[in-house]
Amino acid sequence: MKTLAVMSRKGGAGKTTMAVNLTLAARAMGVRAVLADADPMRSAHEVLKGREEAASLLFETSASKLFALTEASRRSGVELLIIDTPAAPEADVAEAVRVADLCLAVARPTYLDLAAAVLSVAVIHRLGREGLIVLNQCASSRAGVEPPSVLKAFDALRFANLPVAPTAIRARMVYQTAFAQGRSVLEIDGNGQAAGEMRDLFSHVWRRLNGERPAAMASANDDLSRRGPRLALSASASA
Repeated sequence: MKTLAVMSRKGGAGKTTMAVNLTLAARAMGVRAVLADADPMRSAHEVLKGREEAASLLFETSASKLFALTEASRRSGVELLIIDTPAAPEADVAEAVRVADLCLAVARPTYLDLAAAVLSVAVIHRLGREGLIVLNQCASSRAGVEPPSVLKAFDALRFANLPVAPTAIRARMVYQTAFAQGRSVLEIDGNGQAAGEMRDLFSHVWRRLNGERPAAMASANDDLSRRGPRLALSASASA
């Protein structure tokens, strides 16, 4: 069994959106995945509680119970446990990081979000875990040209000493539409751009969880870190 902790030290980054959609993307692609809602806000529970399979899909838990839940999931044949982590306190975040095979740090392309991502990276490094940063709620490119905010974010994250997912998740209304129906973007519009991005991201994450180091996928996000001005961040930055 593999365990993925989805984390953000700042509210509004889209951590729950990522956790829910990745869980349902995994299931759609044949992986037996479950979601642990360890965030006291219980946003994942609010989205998924009406689903027919909610009892086997979603588990409300807390940081102190994550180790026991991980072991129980392994014994029951779960292939992937995704944890929607709390944003704070750091001790609770650390508990999720400790049980994870891979930590996904979610950040929007804004200064405060990137500063919070650096704090997430610090926890991941301190506990000796594997990590990946994903940019979320990015403005769409136009004619293959990225918005300056996205270029700056990719460039700034070169200094975070953690890989950045090659696919940036774009800001799209379909995420809100899907959540209002308790569904994922793949279920709302399986051929849409949001669904394609989420499939690409899950495939990248799943390969990393299984020990591969995949090359960057061909996308509009390729090699962004080589373009645009620098926006330096330090590990001491705070959200």
